[in-house]
This record gives sequence, structure tokens and C-alpha cells, in this order.
Amino acid sequence: MLRACVIDFKGSWDEKLPLIEFAYNNYQATIQMSPYEALYGRKCRTPLFWNEVGERSIVGCRVVDLIKERVRTAQNRQKQYAHTRCRDFEFVVGDKVFLKVSPMQSLKRFGQKGKLSTRYVGPYEILAKLGKVAYQLALPPSTTSVHDVFHISLLSHY
Repeated sequence: MLRACVIDFKGSWDEKLPLIEFAYNNYQATIQMSPYEALYGRKCRTPLFWNEVGERSIVGCRVVDLIKERVRTAQNRQKQYAHTRCRDFEFVVGDKVFLKVSPMQSLKRFGQKGKLSTRYVGPYEILAKLGKVAYQLALPPSTTSVHDVFHISLLSHY
């Protein structure tokens, strides 16, 4: 953060240091407190929040336990969100699948390149399953520069 401000403010970055400190010590949603509060056990004294010197809201090991619990809760929430979007499926040898291609590749491999090119090409037949998530496809001879083994995330049912 300091490097970005030095680049942005050119020669006057030292005058902006209190603003950088204030921005850094802002509220963090994961731990539900500011880093300053997590470190020192009290809120940072700013014009927005001014408490007396010596006031402490949370003390010692209790802060660490509270932060660990909140981080664990945030991780579980993110994990749950990620797992709802995951889908478990498998293909069988002999199935037909579409292959997802990146439209903005610098090389033209599966036809036209550019924004308006197709997102999926195929259908291609699955020749072999090589591990849990890798499949070998029967590609046409015109695509000799492309490796014939693809990750399951690049395949779609025909």
C-alpha cells in the first residue's frame, strides 16, 4: 500500500502517511475489527472514534481466539459458496463431448480467433480416461499442434 501511494503521490507521500495509516486500519470484514484493534486490543483513535487512553475492550489471548474463530467462520462461508457451484460429473469412454476453447488466444488453433468466435468446438469422442480429471479426445488430423488430453473443466456434454 505504501509503495502504491509513493508512486501515486510522487514527492509528497510523507504528507499523506496519516491517510494511508487510517486506510490500513479500517474495518476488516473477515475478523470484524480493524488490524489495529486486533493488535492492540482497542480501537484506533481517530476523529471518527475517540476513546480515552488506556481503555481496552478485549484483552490478550481472548483476542487471538476471537480472531481465529471469525477467520474460521469466514473460511467455512467461502468454502460453502465454492462447493455449491461445483458439480461432480464423469464421462465414459465413447461419450461425445464439446471442448471449450479460449476465444482470445494469440494462436489460431480451432478456427477463427477473436471475440465472436465459438466458445465450444466439437463434438469429439473420448478415447480414454487418464486419471480422475483428465480425458483423451479423438481430435481431427488438422489439429496436430494441439495436445489431445484435456481437463474435465474444459469439457461439456454433447
